[in-house]
Amino acid sequence: MVKCQRINRILPLHYKETNSRHHRCSAPSHFLLSLSMDVRRRPPRPSQPQSDLHQTSSPKASDALPLPLYLTNGIFFTLFFSVAYFLLHRWRDKIRNSTPLHVLSLSELFGLVCLIASFIYLLGFFGIDFVQSFISKPETDEDHQRFILHEDRKIHCGLLPQDDEEIVERVVSGEIPSYSLESKLGDCLRAAKIRREAVQRLAGRGVEGLPLEGFDYDSILGQCCEMPVGYVQLPVGIAGPLLLNRCDYSVPMATTEGCLVASTNRGCKAIYASGGATCVLLRDAMTRAPVVRFSSAKRATDLKFFLEDPLNFDTLSVVFNKSSRFARLQSIQCAIAGKNLYIRFSCSTGDAMGMNMVSKGVQNVLDFLQNDFPDMDVIGISGNYCSDKKPSAVNWIEGRGKSVVCEAVITGDVVSKVLKTTVPSIVELNMLKNLTGSAIAGALGGFNAHAANIVSAIFIATGQDPAQNIESSHCITMMEAINDGRDLHISVTMPSIEVGTVGGGTQLASQSACLNLLGVKGANKESPGSNARLLATIVAGAVLAGELSLMSAISAGQLVKSHMKYNRSSRDITKIGS
Repeated sequence: MVKCQRINRILPLHYKETNSRHHRCSAPSHFLLSLSMDVRRRPPRPSQPQSDLHQTSSPKASDALPLPLYLTNGIFFTLFFSVAYFLLHRWRDKIRNSTPLHVLSLSELFGLVCLIASFIYLLGFFGIDFVQSFISKPETDEDHQRFILHEDRKIHCGLLPQDDEEIVERVVSGEIPSYSLESKLGDCLRAAKIRREAVQRLAGRGVEGLPLEGFDYDSILGQCCEMPVGYVQLPVGIAGPLLLNRCDYSVPMATTEGCLVASTNRGCKAIYASGGATCVLLRDAMTRAPVVRFSSAKRATDLKFFLEDPLNFDTLSVVFNKSSRFARLQSIQCAIAGKNLYIRFSCSTGDAMGMNMVSKGVQNVLDFLQNDFPDMDVIGISGNYCSDKKPSAVNWIEGRGKSVVCEAVITGDVVSKVLKTTVPSIVELNMLKNLTGSAIAGALGGFNAHAANIVSAIFIATGQDPAQNIESSHCITMMEAINDGRDLHISVTMPSIEVGTVGGGTQLASQSACLNLLGVKGANKESPGSNARLLATIVAGAVLAGELSLMSAISAGQLVKSHMKYNRSSRDITKIGS
């Protein structure tokens, strides 16, 4: 009864009269249904009688003035121009007599005050009649409708149950969408708890082993993950120190595969004992390739020639670079399929991985091109000529993200004592396995032993996009006996490592800590992009260590033995589960 009385106070009189004939205050839910229906079919508000309008006229702002408005305006107009003329006349005499202008007499000081006062009045009150026309404007039916909808929204928000159990029941029934819990409750952890319970009831299965507490759900809202119900625990191991370009790095690796961290760590040990590895960044350019269509192949080629003309590149760069202070267009490459044109834009993106940044720049260029090519039909902002999260020859050949080559010379003593193998055997294995075997399999960028293992582990630990492991793991591993066969030269060439140190998952606490361990957390303000480039070289150095160790284990026949020792648990899992 109290709720109905409160709601009735905000309703117009004719609704109360209608409601009293058909409904009673004892049915709040039916009343709210009637309210929403009434908002849609509400007739215009009846106008007041003319006599009532005279009696209830709204007060005017000019009523506060001691004189009529026109007279007040005239006085201040006269005062302003008179004082201005007086001061200009006096200052002209001072200039002629070489008298300092800042030396004021009493009359000049009084005139200056009057000038400022009259200016303030004219600035603030001269248009008072114009302002009054808006102040005294009667409320329109549209304004009234908006007010009723606003009040109706407040009523419905107020009816959201405070009891979590009742909210769970409404989520299960579909009355409250699961995705809207965060916005309705304003508490991300509570929303995750309620959603988790609703999911368990709908699925008929529990998720007791999935942790819920101890995670900052506010940090992922609107950026990393939607509709969370918990988080997955992954162990993080450290491989290293990795001696790369005369600097030591402890490499964090998040993985559930036994032997992976230990094997990479052994490779780091062999590299360190041989004097370290050297890594060089070849190229840094993220790509996006929209697909556009024309009415004929001739028109598609016209745009292709326009985009590839060096005379037009500067203009296109200016349009593209407006999207971000870090985005810098580097090149445009086109490919034609009939009357369809695929345009591959390449640009630097600072310390961000840069997919969103380059997409905004591409959109700017497409909007610009519509002026000269109005018949251009943009089919999609991405036409898979980029190519993102898919194995592709264009990434393998042209590169995407950071293109890196890393090398090291491993001495014969280290090969025999640390890696437990010989230089001739590991070189032969690399030729027959990584090169010949991959070619027979028709591999595309997969001329390596297990580069994806190391890339994935570092990506997850540092908050990168795990799906981009596909092209980031493109790698060819080369091994060669040098110094009369005594030492081993090993290199990995990786043309498309896609990493960033800002944005996405890099902002999460755990992933941010791993980036901090490597010394590449956040953006580098002194040299934008250097943190992301350094991270790419560390990834390549860790891949070099992983390749060296695994190939040595296979060459020495230790692979199966090592996995049986480190990748098998003797614990009774059934007892742990119970």
